Amino acid sequence: MPVIAPVPAGSRTRAMDGIPSPRTSAEGAMAAGTTVDHLTETYRAHYRSLLGLAALLLDDTASCEDVVQEAFIRVHSARKRVREPEKTLAYLRQTVVNLSRSALRRRILGLKLLSKPMPDMASAEEGAYDQLERDDLIKAMKGLQRRQREVLVLRYFADMTEAQVAETLGISLGSVKAYGSRGIAALRVVMEANA
Repeated sequence: MPVIAPVPAGSRTRAMDGIPSPRTSAEGAMAAGTTVDHLTETYRAHYRSLLGLAALLLDDTASCEDVVQEAFIRVHSARKRVREPEKTLAYLRQTVVNLSRSALRRRILGLKLLSKPMPDMASAEEGAYDQLERDDLIKAMKGLQRRQREVLVLRYFADMTEAQVAETLGISLGSVKAYGSRGIAALRVVMEANA
């Protein structure tokens, strides 16, 4: 719905005479919206202050400059709807605030949608190296005496205490310690020879 502004009394008489006054033609141009010249003037005068406003809302200079430029573009596109030129700066400020909010929303949404970081995983090389070491260890374990192998498997792979190993194998606690220490010494010799 168009806004009809009242015509000042002095200009009514001249307009009725059929002679448009310079004032009425200027008012008619302003009633049609903010002029490009006025917007350019506003840009020159208030660009830095609008950039400062955006900087208070955003964290990086590039985003602030983008927001302020976009605000001027949007107000320029809608300049005919800005009926009162003195409100151009207010429209620009509001546009900067709205665009800054939108930029922050996009960032937050982007952070939420980012995939969760993968847990620290070994690289393919590390995995292959670990597999080789495991294979060497299994081969070395197979070369141990049966009792040494049983004690080491129960103690270190099944995570049993020495007492539990002694009970499981039906041997004394001293025998578990002896078989364990001899088995580890034999493994160390074989693994160092393979390395």
